[in-house]
Amino acid sequence: MTAPSKEQQTELEAAAFRRLVQHLRERGDVQNIDLMNLAGFCRNCLSNWYREAAEEVGLDVSKEESREMVYGMPYEDWKAAHQSEASPVQKAVFELNKPKE
Repeated sequence: MTAPSKEQQTELEAAAFRRLVQHLRERGDVQNIDLMNLAGFCRNCLSNWYREAAEEVGLDVSKEESREMVYGMPYEDWKAAHQSEASPVQKAVFELNKPKE
């Protein structure tokens, strides 16, 4: 394999990120709590990472703006359309897996 240049590496990472975001937008049936329980991150984590990266380069991106970038719509609209109440089992697994403070 030919090693990509730094610019190519950035382009590849950006393309993979865009594909992940698109996939998560298309899979509204997958709840954030399920993502957290299985992978340790969710759409909100991804939007926080985006906002933090923007801040690192001096861009002012609000929490709402970063969430809309990930969700493809205002967060409250996504919640109304896709989010369901977490089951007792989902909540219990989340409590077992959440980081210790």
